[in-house]
Amino acid sequence: MIAWMGVGLVALLALGGFIASPLALVIGFLLAGFGWVPRHFNPAQRAKQLLAIAIVLLGFGIQLETALAVTGDALGLIVASIVLTLALALLVGKALKLELSTAHLIGSGTAICGGSAIAAVGPAIRARSDQMALALAVVFILNSLALLVFPLVGHYFELDQYTFGLWAAVAIHDTSSVVGAAQAYGDEALLVATTAKLARALWIVPLVILSALVSARYSDKQGQSAWVLPWFIFGFLGATCIATFLPSGEAVYAWLFLVGKRLLVFCLFLIGLSLTLKRIRAAGFKPLLLASILWIVVAIGSLAWLLQ
Repeated sequence: MIAWMGVGLVALLALGGFIASPLALVIGFLLAGFGWVPRHFNPAQRAKQLLAIAIVLLGFGIQLETALAVTGDALGLIVASIVLTLALALLVGKALKLELSTAHLIGSGTAICGGSAIAAVGPAIRARSDQMALALAVVFILNSLALLVFPLVGHYFELDQYTFGLWAAVAIHDTSSVVGAAQAYGDEALLVATTAKLARALWIVPLVILSALVSARYSDKQGQSAWVLPWFIFGFLGATCIATFLPSGEAVYAWLFLVGKRLLVFCLFLIGLSLTLKRIRAAGFKPLLLASILWIVVAIGSLAWLLQ
């Protein structure tokens, strides 16, 4: 009962706009550490469901012209980061004597969009459940760290909103952490980061197809594994089109966008509830080392690209 009351209180504060996204994550982590997570409650699953809704609502705050401009500006960086990250993942994974499938899953999650990419690529290469769980765990840990670190680094280098948004979209794994870090930085950064990240997520499709072909296991699961694409991408694009071509509803769109932002904060609290010390220990050293190396290289490389 006490655990449910705590979750409910934080939910009210988050949805009411009284808690910032990094603080919501920390509160969730602390509650999980004290064992105050309600029984039979899966916060990670709930966060995934609510995050999809939040991202669709954020689409109402973006104009299509802006989306196309952001995607075009970042296309070279997006393609380069994906290719180099995957190549580096296989090379470093081999040096660390990790299983090829594990290294490929971690590289896929780092290169595109974290858990979504791992979940999509896993069936294509017939990865074992323990390999997928391990990759998800290490990416999840770094996602949570990125929420706190990236805004601090952005302010240290005095990055403008646009540059920070692009940087977050390229260098942070999951969409939830991208929009969370960007929201903490500013509204413009949030719009840029969300747009660029969802455009980048579309690369899941060619990645899954290529992964299946390279693994030489392109069997009867071709149709199923090659088109695993988060539905919220289409919802986000639909909301963006509505806001662009039906401008008469601007007041309603602004309200929906605000709801999306506040729902996002609550999602980050749920992610914090999922980050336990047990999960951190289960991630292991070598997979976490590989994921950290990839993350640091992508973060530094993409920032250098944007600042040149």
